[in-house]
This record gives sequence, structure tokens and C-alpha cells, in this order.
Amino acid sequence: MSGRLEGKVALITGAARGQGRSHAVRLAEEGADIIAVDICAQIESNLYPLSTPEDLAETQRLVEALDRRIVTRQADVRERAQLREAVEAGVAELGGLDIVAANAGIMPMRQGEDADAMDFVDASDVDLLGVMNAVAAAIPHLRDHGSIIVTGSTAGMLKGAADNPAFGPGGAGYSWAKRTLISYVEQMCLALAPRFIRVNAIHPTNVNTHLLHNDELYRVFRPDLEKPELDDVKAAFVAWQAMPIPWVEPVDISNLVLFLASAESRYITGQQIRVDAGSLIKHAGAVG
Repeated sequence: MSGRLEGKVALITGAARGQGRSHAVRLAEEGADIIAVDICAQIESNLYPLSTPEDLAETQRLVEALDRRIVTRQADVRERAQLREAVEAGVAELGGLDIVAANAGIMPMRQGEDADAMDFVDASDVDLLGVMNAVAAAIPHLRDHGSIIVTGSTAGMLKGAADNPAFGPGGAGYSWAKRTLISYVEQMCLALAPRFIRVNAIHPTNVNTHLLHNDELYRVFRPDLEKPELDDVKAAFVAWQAMPIPWVEPVDISNLVLFLASAESRYITGQQIRVDAGSLIKHAGAVG
């Protein structure tokens, strides 16, 4: 542990698994204590399984194994009061707040007769309102010179990608939310600049998590197969990036979260930073 975040406290939403768990572990490796929040329950429109209390307990175990403190709370990012209570509990125990990683996200992918307007509502409520709620709950406690890091999406930045009709209303909600976060980050960075609090967004490409690896997404890529498996879709995943890889790992995103959380990025704010292996540049001309 080199201690780049020694004495800091980080709030992470969607922390039970995937990118959120990776962020919690990576920041803890550098000395941060963690407030870990996750819904640990299913959202009806989202057909692939979301996190469980056992997942959140595993995040706690991994952070504590690094000899860092962690406060875990089950909370729905769509409900500001729940987030406020979680943040207040974490701050009371850990003594402050310096970093926010607003990471929680979903992408419902119901299609055809199963699709519903609530798919759009749920996606935008989690992916946009959830970020806004996390930031709102954090600001009263966030110390000067802090950092807010928002999870966007390279696919969300590209018209015709996640908002392709094949993804249904949930894909449209996901894309609209992720694109709207771009202007949200830019405006919030101005509001918080007098306190030297940075606000930036990270836009990943495919990440090796449950949002990528699930039956619903596989079927979108291979509608000709009744139950496609990874080998059936992997070539399409590789084709998405300019670099010949199917996805990046959660730690590849966490390493950028760490940089943006540390004093090394003290004057970087209002930025949209892609970790996308060249995917946006490869496809922007085709679908932008």
C-alpha cells in the first residue's frame, strides 16, 4: 500500500460487486476507508440478476482484509432519503467524506411484447437520478479538495448503440441517462469549483461484469440463437473496440477512479474520460 488515499473516506454506490467492488478494493489498497452502498435486491424490469446481501458482505470482507474500515448499507439510489441515511451513518463512523464514486447502474433489456415504459423509467432513475441523489447526499459532508467520479458509458455516448431498438426502452433510458450525465458533470464542476472539489466522468467500454455477461445481452447480439453463450457473442464484443479485446477488466476502471480520487488530479475537473480501447473513435463516424 503506497497510501495515495491515506486518511480519506470514499462513498461508492453499486459497491456489492462488479466495478463498484473493484473500486472499493482499489481505493482501500491505497489507504481509503469505504462507505459501500448497494440495493442488494432485484428491480423487476431488469431481467439479469442484481446484487445480493452476500455480495455486499464479500466486498466488506475484501476491504477489511486490507485493514481498512468499511461501513456497508443496503440502499436504493433512486431514493434520496435512503442514500442520505447511508451517507450520514458512514460519515458518523468514519469521520468525514472526501470521495464519491457514483457507480450504480442498470440496463433493462426487455424487448417486444415484454417491453414496458417502466424499463425506460427504471434505467434513467438508477443511471441518472441515482447519480444525482448520491452527489446530493454527499455534498453536505464532502470536504474541500474532494473528488466526485461519475460512471458514464462509451456506448451511451454513441447514438445507435445502447439506444438501438433491439435493446428496448431500457436501452433508450440507459443511453439518455448516460448522455445527460455529460452536461451534469460539466455544470456540477462549476458549482463545486470554489471549494476545489473536482467532478469528472469515466466512460467505460464493455467491462467484464454482470451487465455484459447475461442472457439478455447475449440474445440481443445473437437473436438467431435460442440460448447463445459467450463463445457465440465474443467476436462481436471484440469488434466493438479498436484494440482487439472483448472487454476491459473492472480494475482498469478502478485505476482511473484512483487517479481522479487522488491529489494527482487536483486540477482536473469537468472532464469526460473514456476507458474504451478506442471504441468511440472507431464507431463515431458510423453511428454518430
